[in-house]
Amino acid sequence: MFKAYKNLSPKTRLGVGVAVLAWGAAGLYLSDQAEEKYQPTPEEKAVVDKYVPKVTVVDRSKE
Repeated sequence: MFKAYKNLSPKTRLGVGVAVLAWGAAGLYLSDQAEEKYQPTPEEKAVVDKYVPKVTVVDRSKE
């Protein structure tokens, strides 16, 4: 696949690179907006919280 990319003209490679960067930027922007718009319901949050690992801190005494 890299060989096929290298065989493209420099202008085309630049276009492909810009397109990939634009696709990534659009994805970051749109995913943030979607996250703000579609908040989870309390029931959905409870289901997710059930599977999140709990961390317990244990104090050790220096002996």
